[in-house]
Amino acid sequence: MSIREIGCCGAYCRTCRAYNPGFCRGCKIGYEKGLRDINRAKCKMKLCCFRDRNLETCADCPDYPCKLIDEHFSKKGWKYKQTRKQLEFIREYGYNKFLRIANRWQDCRGKLELAQSI
Repeated sequence: MSIREIGCCGAYCRTCRAYNPGFCRGCKIGYEKGLRDINRAKCKMKLCCFRDRNLETCADCPDYPCKLIDEHFSKKGWKYKQTRKQLEFIREYGYNKFLRIANRWQDCRGKLELAQSI
């Protein structure tokens, strides 16, 4: 479990099917060791959050929510609603509580059940 395995948007990498078999390196993993070039990233949220502001996720940003976040979460689809909930959970309860819950998820559709996590 690592904060680096939480994407800037709140997605939890360890539950993603593409991440687990090694097809995806996650949102942030590899940049700190120079294995990847952050300047080549296409995700505007990652560039703003991770490169420009040196934050772990958008949950840490004093400008949350911003235009980038609002645009991202205005898209249709379950994952956008879920990652928004995850960022808001992190903002309220912190990374440790989030990771304790998320590490028990079997897939990306995990639930944030606070009563069981505290």
